[in-house]
Amino acid sequence: MSPNLHTTLAFLADLTRFRLATHLGQTAKPPQVPPMQDDDAPLTRFIQQRRPTVDEFVTLAVALVPHIIPAFFDELVAELLPQGGDFPAIGGVKGTNQRNTLPTGETVLFLLAGNDLARRLEVQKLFGSQHFFAKEKILYLEDLKPGEPAAAGRIILDTEYVELFTLGYVTPPRTGTGFPAQRINTELEWEDLILNPQTMSQLREVQTWIQHNDTLLYDWKMYRKVKPGFRALFYGPPGTGKTMAAGLLGKYTGHDVYRIDLSMMVSKYIGETEKNLATLFDKAENKKWILFFDEADALFGKRTSVRDAHDRFANQEVSYLLQRVEEFPGLSILASNFKSNLDDAFSRRFQSIVYFPIPRSAERLALWKNTLPAAVQLDPAVSLPKIADKYELTGSNIVNIVHYCCLQALADDTNLITAENLNTGIAREFSKENKVFSTEKTA
Repeated sequence: MSPNLHTTLAFLADLTRFRLATHLGQTAKPPQVPPMQDDDAPLTRFIQQRRPTVDEFVTLAVALVPHIIPAFFDELVAELLPQGGDFPAIGGVKGTNQRNTLPTGETVLFLLAGNDLARRLEVQKLFGSQHFFAKEKILYLEDLKPGEPAAAGRIILDTEYVELFTLGYVTPPRTGTGFPAQRINTELEWEDLILNPQTMSQLREVQTWIQHNDTLLYDWKMYRKVKPGFRALFYGPPGTGKTMAAGLLGKYTGHDVYRIDLSMMVSKYIGETEKNLATLFDKAENKKWILFFDEADALFGKRTSVRDAHDRFANQEVSYLLQRVEEFPGLSILASNFKSNLDDAFSRRFQSIVYFPIPRSAERLALWKNTLPAAVQLDPAVSLPKIADKYELTGSNIVNIVHYCCLQALADDTNLITAENLNTGIAREFSKENKVFSTEKTA
């Protein structure tokens, strides 16, 4: 355990004892906030970066303590009530799966303000929508039924901060109906992405935004004129490097990339698609993630004239998505095979539109050379320049062909890729796209 975490819990215990004692009319001296040691623990870094007020520090400690010492408040109350009994003034509710008291907003109000009405109203601002706790979804009060006081809601610390402060790391979210996205990781480098100079130059512009956006907005104070966030469209035929480019942008800027699973996002039930989108964007709001919408036209397609209720709700989905993408402060990348498939309203809001064309002959030759492993040898009858010149293939096609040929070589207990296997691999890729294959001039 970090020394500062131990110190924080000890201070919270002293503060609770003080407030309990004064509530019962006993004389007690309020504890002083202890100095923090300089270590590399996540809680220490958070405090150093945020420089919270005493009220904010106490609120954070109250939200964290049930995840470390579930019986924390029960044991402190038991010191004053050894015969047992409740102490309603401290607030708190019983958990569903355990019987210890879980702190509520009232617990924070009691510890910081006691019965001082003016002070209670001041402390209550910690749970307001304008406080950074709420804006960055660090902690919040559980929603209650209409009419019940908000402070009676259980105080909830976001699970990522719970993990960060207790385990020292954050577990990436698991793909599921609650989070319809999958993290993209890549072992490749920029040198492995063979693109024409114009496309690569546009990708570098996107990378520049990721690296310098905070400086531009806040140090240069452009936030008053420029909306946060960056929206890019990657379009072009399948297999030309759109997903790979998104992964490399994340890798080289230190940002996690999440590919949105549209099959889990889109629902036939009215309102469910918007709900799924809201969950996704709320989760990503302050994480500096890159959101990658593959085959985006399935979700961002053109709005149609309204003929029935189905058209009206479909248009509402697109409008809602347009709004959320525009408000997202991070990088949103939409990928599509055809630019024309997307709603015109999206096109006007892209800061960057990057075209990924079919590789040209020289680029295809570079892809062949880059993809073939060093452990294999080519049949002397094979001419890679002639193959690159003759067959219009994408990078994905070439990877599939090399993969097939290597497996055939291994099956034959050799490291030689024959012209026959190479031709078969190319023919297999052509057949997938209903193209006619010819072996003329391949060697």
